[in-house]
Amino acid sequence: MQADKKNDQPGPDHDDLRWAVEAELAWHEGDAKAAIVTLLEDNRHLRIQLALMEAAGSKGFTRGWRPSYERK
Repeated sequence: MQADKKNDQPGPDHDDLRWAVEAELAWHEGDAKAAIVTLLEDNRHLRIQLALMEAAGSKGFTRGWRPSYERK
């Protein structure tokens, strides 16, 4: 990622992330705790879906790929 000269933050990805944060807060009418709860619940749901996929999918189906539960 290239650093943005204005604020030393990553370029376009930072703008997308900023927009997503604002959208999430707007959805929850500015309630940051409600937004965090929703994001944690979404994260939990996606981790369960990933675990189910890992259990149901064969190595041949995924060509040896295995999911990672942590960001790298």
